[in-house]
Amino acid sequence: MRHFLRLEDFTTGIAQRLSIAFLIIAASLALYQVITRFAFGAPSTWSEVITRTAMIWSVFLGVAVAFKHGAMISVNVIQNALPPRLGIGIYLLASAGSLIFFSVLLWQGYLMTMRVIPQSLAALDISIAWAYAALPVGSGFILVAVAASMVRAVQGDWLIARNAEDLE
Repeated sequence: MRHFLRLEDFTTGIAQRLSIAFLIIAASLALYQVITRFAFGAPSTWSEVITRTAMIWSVFLGVAVAFKHGAMISVNVIQNALPPRLGIGIYLLASAGSLIFFSVLLWQGYLMTMRVIPQSLAALDISIAWAYAALPVGSGFILVAVAASMVRAVQGDWLIARNAEDLE
C-alpha cells in the first residue's frame, strides 16, 4: 500500500501542476480576449474557445487534488458525531460511491471523446476531442486519489478527522 500511496502522491502532483498551468492559460487568454475586444475593438475569435477548454481541464484535474486534501463537500458533522468506526464506514461508503461515479464518467467520457474526434472546435482547426478528453483523463486521476483516500481512511488517517483538527 505504501507504493500505491507514493504513486498517488506523484499522480496527484502531476494533476495539480497541470491544473495550475491550465488555469494560468485560461486567465491569460481571458485577459487577452478582454483587451482585444474592448481596447482594440477587434475581439479574438479563438481565445474564448481555448479559455473554456483550459478551464474544463483545470477543473477536472483539480478535483483529484481536492479529493486528496479532503476538500470535497462532505457531511463532517454526521461523521464526527458517530463512533470512529461507523464514521470511517460512512466515509468509505461515500468514497465507494465516488469511485462508481468517476468510473462511469471515465468510461462514458472516453466513449464521447472517441465519438467527437471528427468535429472541430469553433474558430479552430483542432478536434473537439481535446476538450472532451478532460473527462476520462481527469476521472483517471480522481479514481487514484479517491482510492488512496480510502486506503488512508482504513489505515486510520482519514481526512475528515484530520481536517476537523486543522480547523481548531
